[in-house]
Amino acid sequence: MDSFFNGDYRTPAWLTKKLSRRHMLKSAAGATAIAVAPTFALNLSNNNESAYHSSLNTIEWQTLDSVFEHLFPASKSGPSATDLRATFYLYQLVHEQPTAQDEIDFIYRGVGWLNSYTQSKQQKNFVELELAEKEITLRAISRSEAGKNWLNMMILNLYEAMLSPPAYGGNPDGIGWEWLNHQAGFPLPKSGKRYYELPKRSIASKMHEKIIESTDLSAGITTKLTQGRTKA
Repeated sequence: MDSFFNGDYRTPAWLTKKLSRRHMLKSAAGATAIAVAPTFALNLSNNNESAYHSSLNTIEWQTLDSVFEHLFPASKSGPSATDLRATFYLYQLVHEQPTAQDEIDFIYRGVGWLNSYTQSKQQKNFVELELAEKEITLRAISRSEAGKNWLNMMILNLYEAMLSPPAYGGNPDGIGWEWLNHQAGFPLPKSGKRYYELPKRSIASKMHEKIIESTDLSAGITTKLTQGRTKA
């Protein structure tokens, strides 16, 4: 597959599952306020910060940053994708969090397809286009299944950057929560305590569960139960 407009493209199962989360996050982003959130002065320093800034010299990450800023531009009503650090959130998703390779590949392929499309139409990369040209381009690729999926995934990542704890790279100082008048849960995770940095729980295999006998006094018969569980 070499473009958004390949007729053989079918939405993969992993992407269908991921995009189903968009409806939940969209509802959360538009939900009625619970309480005004305080300003969270969390330390956003990260070992990947320097590498991230270097990546912005590449056409791939310049394109992703430009797409985010077009989808969620600066306005008087609220923060922009830049304010939410959506691109840095995505960089963390790709380079630090345990993200499936299929998802990472789709992100980068979409960038290549997007720039190939704009090169064929305007002989420019996406970042070089005027505002109106970018709008026309994104609307055009959204008419294909692959293009629609790629843009939906970008929008989902925007929602995640807006709503996730700042330790994951987006939503600095809780700016997204403050804009939505959303009260975040506590305690908030910090670097070193994020979900993918926590030790995995040790789960005993069912093959090693000890079977014990337990007498059901009401029935007057002996049944076998798995140790540590109770009867219904």
